[in-house]
Amino acid sequence: MKTGGEMLYDGRCHCGRVRFRVEAEIDHVRVCDCSICHMRGALIFRVPEGALELMTPLEDMVLYEWGSRTAKDYLCPTCGILPFRRPSAPTRVELEQGVQPFDGWAINTRCLVGFDPSSVPVRQIRGRLIQRD
Repeated sequence: MKTGGEMLYDGRCHCGRVRFRVEAEIDHVRVCDCSICHMRGALIFRVPEGALELMTPLEDMVLYEWGSRTAKDYLCPTCGILPFRRPSAPTRVELEQGVQPFDGWAINTRCLVGFDPSSVPVRQIRGRLIQRD
């Protein structure tokens, strides 16, 4: 379903316990090479706060935090899939380089029903190069 230039996507984890809806015009996906993203293999697209509608409360999910503890990874407690996350806050070095804080969600596009991540360009994110404060 279209709303303006954006599409409304239903999303879910592998087992279907975690469900959500997101409104977005997905024109790329992001692949980060940091240790956790590399192993996870998610194809991410960032959306503003109000673009994500949760059908499953966050309290019903497993929260994983690591490193600076500013990122919040929400996982299904049954199948372990990460359907979305809160991105980490920029480090002091990133802020000095002009990186702007992002107050929204990072959606794993592999969890979106009817979306083909191979239909859009891939942006490489060099997470391994980020210097922590």
